[in-house]
Amino acid sequence: MSKDSGGLSDAEKAAVRERSRELRAQKKGKKGEDALLAAIAEMAESDRVIAEKIHEIVQTVAPDLEPKTHYGMPAYARDGKVVLFFQAASKYDTRYPTLGFEEKANLDDGVMWPTAFAVTAINPEVEKKITQLVEKAIR
Repeated sequence: MSKDSGGLSDAEKAAVRERSRELRAQKKGKKGEDALLAAIAEMAESDRVIAEKIHEIVQTVAPDLEPKTHYGMPAYARDGKVVLFFQAASKYDTRYPTLGFEEKANLDDGVMWPTAFAVTAINPEVEKKITQLVEKAIR
């Protein structure tokens, strides 16, 4: 992960290029779910297992959200705006993958609330928590 003085890392540059490809594909009317499933398929197994379960949960709980990719990662949008996304640990060589929520997600809780969650494994308790977060996000 090389960085120039104040510049983007190689991974960040790749993400910007991926985002540019996504925008061009979107203008051409290409289906976002195909890109999302391809992005999941390319992940390391540990990330892929989590991403597949999140995709399953979102498809069940929020089928009206549009599957797509955002900077090469699985994302789900409403009215073209990303509501939630999954970022694989392997994408930026981070310690853990994250499930993140954008401004369109209705997670507001007082004057401060989390918008990203580390997800290191999938089990029934984690599935339940993700389901609850997605349900709250789309209200």
